[in-house]
Amino acid sequence: MAKQIYRSSHNAVIGGVCGGLGEYFDIDPVIMRIIWVLLLFSGVGFLAYIAAWIIIPRRPEDDYEVIEYDDDDINGGV
Repeated sequence: MAKQIYRSSHNAVIGGVCGGLGEYFDIDPVIMRIIWVLLLFSGVGFLAYIAAWIIIPRRPEDDYEVIEYDDDDINGGV
């Protein structure tokens, strides 16, 4: 199945654009946020973010995989 870009609903600060791009390109969303801030200072970042927010669809909730943790994993075995 082809990879599709979505806005993240779990890793979102404003609109989920950076979180979604981070998931798509398999990089940390913080790096994407830094890139958007740099683009903001260049003058095109704000309009590009708004356009991406409108164009990129939000990921459906059922597309996220459920990760179950054992209690020992969370508490470090304590």
